[in-house]
Amino acid sequence: MTQQLLIAPLLLPFALAIALMFAWFHIRYQRVISIVGSVASLGLAIWLFGRVWQGGIISLQAGGWAAPYGITLVADTLAVTMVLLTAIVGLAVSLFASGSMINQRLRYGFFPIFHLLLMGLNGAFLAGDIFNLYVWFEVMIISSFVLLTLGGEKAQLEGAVKYFTLNFLASIIFLTALAVLYGLTGTLNMADLSVKIALIEQRSLVDVCALIFFVGFGIKAAVFPLYFWLPASYHTPPPAVAAVFGGLLTKVGVYAMMRVFTLMFTRDPFIENMLLVVAFFTLFSGALGAMTRNNIVKVFSWLIICHIGFMLAGLAMYSELALAGAVFYMIHDIIVKANLFMLAGVTNKITGTNKLQMMGGLYANYPKISLLMAIPLFSLVGIPPLSGFWPKLSLILGGIEQGHWPLVAMILLASFATLYVIARVWAEAFWKKQPEFERPAGFRYFGDYPVLKRVLMLLPIGLLALVSLYIAFGAVHIQTLAQRIAAELLHPEAYIEAVLGSTKELMP
Repeated sequence: MTQQLLIAPLLLPFALAIALMFAWFHIRYQRVISIVGSVASLGLAIWLFGRVWQGGIISLQAGGWAAPYGITLVADTLAVTMVLLTAIVGLAVSLFASGSMINQRLRYGFFPIFHLLLMGLNGAFLAGDIFNLYVWFEVMIISSFVLLTLGGEKAQLEGAVKYFTLNFLASIIFLTALAVLYGLTGTLNMADLSVKIALIEQRSLVDVCALIFFVGFGIKAAVFPLYFWLPASYHTPPPAVAAVFGGLLTKVGVYAMMRVFTLMFTRDPFIENMLLVVAFFTLFSGALGAMTRNNIVKVFSWLIICHIGFMLAGLAMYSELALAGAVFYMIHDIIVKANLFMLAGVTNKITGTNKLQMMGGLYANYPKISLLMAIPLFSLVGIPPLSGFWPKLSLILGGIEQGHWPLVAMILLASFATLYVIARVWAEAFWKKQPEFERPAGFRYFGDYPVLKRVLMLLPIGLLALVSLYIAFGAVHIQTLAQRIAAELLHPEAYIEAVLGSTKELMP
């Protein structure tokens, strides 16, 4: 029964999208359906996480076709953790959109497309076949492109063109890699690939295939030097859309790299060295970009790039300690980044601008809201004992353990750069007095919104702040989870057995 319910994280958001389409002209009903459905998705994700945590990896062979010939869904600890994080962020964004987005944009179909995007995310995390991972990537690209263009403003359309062009290119590269991989192995089931790739004698062909995958996933994850589309597009959509983009979409690329480079392309010096170099320059370029921007949303966009470098560094070092740090950092970063883009939406409604030099007075006028906002801001920095501190500690210790001193130095440098950036944001937006300037035509102050809408905007920020505090003060539990995920990734025998059966005759 549990195996059959593995498809529920896909069917529930799909059913919600259909229900929301029937309520197309009734925005109030759409808000209710989306929030109630998001609560149900969270309950389902918690239940699925509990089943995998207690009982181990679950797999489903769709239509009764035995692997590797059928469509396979696999719920290991990493997959269900990502599904759970998607549900948490999905609920937060659903609440925030209900309060912050104008009815005109909601009438364009925000809620149905949003839940289709969540379906694509869940499908990517649960996919046990790499071609189906590609299919779910396409579902995400189509849904995210529609969300990015909602409203049809010039800046949105310009950002959407850059976003779609680069992600479409990534999809072509991904599809090319699938063709090469199928030609080498004759299979696309990831568990089966783990066995067959290890038997290929022409390792240079395997390296070329791995490099093509890296380029495809690297564009989606916005790693150096493939990141330039992200800061050009993530500042253009409404804050609710930017929150789900900043929190989840780039992490799908990181998830795919973790899955592919631990299950299929393993312990290859060429791949490890490539990942180390790219992680180093991703940290550097993201930190430099964030330090030179004056728009708060662009600052957060560049910090996404910088902090992808932390996750990539943990994967590159390929030790259980470092990989656990990367997983821990991804859990922390998904929650914090989604919260920061919602925070930017609220500060815009209070100050009337996203330009740091024109912002100010937040702490003087809204001290309680400012203290709430301080939690995600300083969690991002990693000030002890907040949530960003613990995974960085694991990454640094993992780097020292293996002697990766340049990467350790860059992790420390990127951490100090993040501290500088957030201190600057706090000084400019919260401490100083706001200068006088003319607000945009039709600007509506935060205090002029109905109480319910203000609550719907602040409640998700508070909820995600509480999750960040749990990650910080319950770090021992998150570290235990991250270590289990790292152990499963580095020792995939249980994953292979859950999909294909006994590993005794399959493992080389």
